[in-house]
Amino acid sequence: MNLSTYRAQWAFSPLREVLAGMVGTFALIPEVIAFSYIAGVSPAVSLYASFVISVAIAITGGRPGMISGAAGSVALVAAALVHNRGIQYMFLATLIAGAMQIVFGLLRLHVLMRFVSKEVQTGFVNALAIMIFSAQVPQMLHVTWHTYALIALGLAIIYLLPRLTTAIPSPLICIVVLTLITIWHPMPVHTVADLGALPNGLPSLLFPHVPFTLETLEIVMPYALAMAAVGLLESLMTAGVVDDHTDTHGEPRMECTGLGISNIAVGLFGGIAGCGMIGQTVGNLRYGGRGRLSTFTAGAFLLALMVLLHNYVSKVPMAALVAIMIMVSVSTFAWGSLRDVMRHPKLSSLVMIVTVIVTVTTHDLAAGVAVGVLLSGVFFAWRAMGMLRVETHKAEEKDVYTVHGQVFFASADMLYDAVDFQTKAKSVEINVADATFWDITSVDILEKIVGKLQGRSIDVRVEGLHSRRHGLIAEQSDEPLLSM
Repeated sequence: MNLSTYRAQWAFSPLREVLAGMVGTFALIPEVIAFSYIAGVSPAVSLYASFVISVAIAITGGRPGMISGAAGSVALVAAALVHNRGIQYMFLATLIAGAMQIVFGLLRLHVLMRFVSKEVQTGFVNALAIMIFSAQVPQMLHVTWHTYALIALGLAIIYLLPRLTTAIPSPLICIVVLTLITIWHPMPVHTVADLGALPNGLPSLLFPHVPFTLETLEIVMPYALAMAAVGLLESLMTAGVVDDHTDTHGEPRMECTGLGISNIAVGLFGGIAGCGMIGQTVGNLRYGGRGRLSTFTAGAFLLALMVLLHNYVSKVPMAALVAIMIMVSVSTFAWGSLRDVMRHPKLSSLVMIVTVIVTVTTHDLAAGVAVGVLLSGVFFAWRAMGMLRVETHKAEEKDVYTVHGQVFFASADMLYDAVDFQTKAKSVEINVADATFWDITSVDILEKIVGKLQGRSIDVRVEGLHSRRHGLIAEQSDEPLLSM
């Protein structure tokens, strides 16, 4: 990325960027605090981490317009380490995870995302939308009618105000209006202060207080690797969503290294590792956030709210945040996918549905995506296997087998089964000009066929070999099976 492009990403529509980033801040608060409980850390740890990540990745990241914070599946991975060993071990794991992410970026391992199919990405988005909405349900249970009235009013403001004006994002107006109502007319509703203790000062540098021994590394490394992998997975998936929304291309390699640098900074300030946040990112895009300034504002405004306006933020009714998160979940869900379930191939739709089910039931994005990718691979192999055709032409003196399609581990036995080893012909020709051999299994099958036929004193010729398409055959065979 050249300097002029980088500078343009900061200068893009400053006022709109700042306002969109402020909306992102309010969308960060409830989810970050909620995931802090999942991870077993105080809200202050997650809020400080979200501030550091947003500011750092705005500078170092490769996908402008994306909001990152201390939430998501990373918190689920960290929870077990915090529970078993304590928060100091989690700080060390965060530092190591950040270093790993930098290495992943330098090694260009982001290309592995190409194996995540469109249906898996759609399942990922839909599952997160469902999880965002379900996270709001506890705030709507065992409450008075005042809460429901405020949520309804908040949703009305969010969806109806843009018909009058879009000068100021409607979620910000929702927060201000609902907060003023509850201040002027006190009512029995939950506020942000009820979620937990909020930070009231600046974060300070610290280093994990753990014994630096080989045993400590053995304890921390598996968690650090999982945190690094899951964080990158969520961030790159979220970056893909931004690419689709903005019709632009980010820098995946830069995003990997930027997230690593950000998580190292988080670990040094006593926070929990984070990653890209799909819901908050979609909200940022919805209200015009496209550049780095919106990401920076989301973090900087979060710290300002916590430190300078601590008392006011604590009075914001949860109903306002719930209304915003409902809007985010509705915006995140790919509603067109419901129609496409019946229109798309059944196997593709099944991959999307299974990805959603696994992610929602396990609350683990990595598990859902892993299952989706595995199914996509299996279904692709199944379709490719069905494309293999072996045409047979028998004559008194010679049998000819013409192979069409892809020969690999799943289809190699089909080629083997097509050959008549009891033939009375004196010679056999196997034409592979229209076939491609992809792996060792396919080459071994071809060698096995040739060997069995030659063992019956039958002259075998393999025709149509080409170095570009069948080089693997020559590489794996001790002797060339036949001429090109």
